[in-house]
Amino acid sequence: MSKYFGTDGFRGEAGVTLTADHAYRVGRFIGWYLAARSNGKPRVVVGKDTRLSSYMFEYALVAGLVASGADAYMMHVTTTPSVAYITRTDKFDCGIMISASHNAYTDNGIKLLNGQGEKEDGEIISRLEDFLDGKPVEGTENGELPFAKGEDVGRIVDYVSGRNRYIGYLISLGVYSFRGVKVGLDCANGASWYIAKSVFEALGATTYVINDKPDGTNINENAGSTHIEGLSKFVKENKLDIGFAYDGDADRCLAVDEKGRILTGDHILLACALHLKGKGKLLANTVVTTVMSNLGLYKALDKAEICYEKTAVGDKYVYEAMRERGSRLGGEQSGHIIFSKLATTGDGILTSLKVMEVMLAQKATAGKLYELMQVYPQTLINVPVADKKAVQEDARVQRAVAEATQKLGENGRVLVRESGTEPLVRVMVEAATEKECKRLAEKIANAVRLADKEPRKQ
Repeated sequence: MSKYFGTDGFRGEAGVTLTADHAYRVGRFIGWYLAARSNGKPRVVVGKDTRLSSYMFEYALVAGLVASGADAYMMHVTTTPSVAYITRTDKFDCGIMISASHNAYTDNGIKLLNGQGEKEDGEIISRLEDFLDGKPVEGTENGELPFAKGEDVGRIVDYVSGRNRYIGYLISLGVYSFRGVKVGLDCANGASWYIAKSVFEALGATTYVINDKPDGTNINENAGSTHIEGLSKFVKENKLDIGFAYDGDADRCLAVDEKGRILTGDHILLACALHLKGKGKLLANTVVTTVMSNLGLYKALDKAEICYEKTAVGDKYVYEAMRERGSRLGGEQSGHIIFSKLATTGDGILTSLKVMEVMLAQKATAGKLYELMQVYPQTLINVPVADKKAVQEDARVQRAVAEATQKLGENGRVLVRESGTEPLVRVMVEAATEKECKRLAEKIANAVRLADKEPRKQ
């Protein structure tokens, strides 16, 4: 794990562990790094979500970019997948999204995308982190980044047109008219607040929207994919056909059926996999999942004779596996779904359009999609810890995991992993009954808490 950049960028509490100075220095390094490898001025496109601190980070980041000789194109408030799309299609050298995704407004983050719209990795991240730590920069005089001078200073360009083209792209993907379908959208007071409604209304849906009034501090607050109970209630009360919930930067999508039941990312993966296979378009006959996917998904895929691969948690890892296997479909239970023919990242609005396509093609209700798989009860406990690695290596934790795994056998599983973005160890237990899940998960979580509180015993 990198020091600053985890599975989804550089994330932290705004003004505390992620500051405006960090953003400026990221811009300085990225601008210099790209300029040193370009015949002309590098072009970087920048987007942000609706957090109060996003404005601060946006201007600090852009100042660093232009000071190092890069041209900065500002999409302003937009979604992460829109930045990825525009980076790729408009041939930018880099894309940057300012967002902490599903976190509270007090957090923020910086996501870096390469020229193909894929999450940046490798040398550039390693060298950037060294720069953030104050280490000398190789290839520069005295190890310090030079400032651009004269005509080499970068420009700032308003690029809201890029967001509009992305909206047009989504509309173009609509295979069927949504006329007559009542759709609820929960925009989490985040980056999708304007885009999602525009797309669904253009495709003819009767659209009902909640949490579409961002004020800088209410992003994800009792809203969106991490608080989907509000959308569930809204869909039932208004007798809607389906509802979709996004997170703060709209790279996730979960849904609820007409009865208010939650369609997780696993339900969406299964429905889309079956649909694509029926059309002969499920390349490699493989769906890429993560270790957090529900056992019910795997049993349903086995029944349909569809192969699957498991990766670590993070749509970055899902996409890498999809690229290696030539798979067209992959994602996470949390709602990061990737359709690799159409996008390089999870795209919440795109995902909701594909779910609509499956429903309309099969003349099925959302409830029929929910009933495609049996959901095995899962209990997830997030335990705050000081040292994630040490806790997982503790003998007491390993013993508790081994005992639970043996007891469950083939009727469940245990997963203990560290968060890629927060100081947490996540304990997940899956079993045939809710009672058994909770009992075993709490037993392991207690072992984690003890291991964090006291010295490790081997």
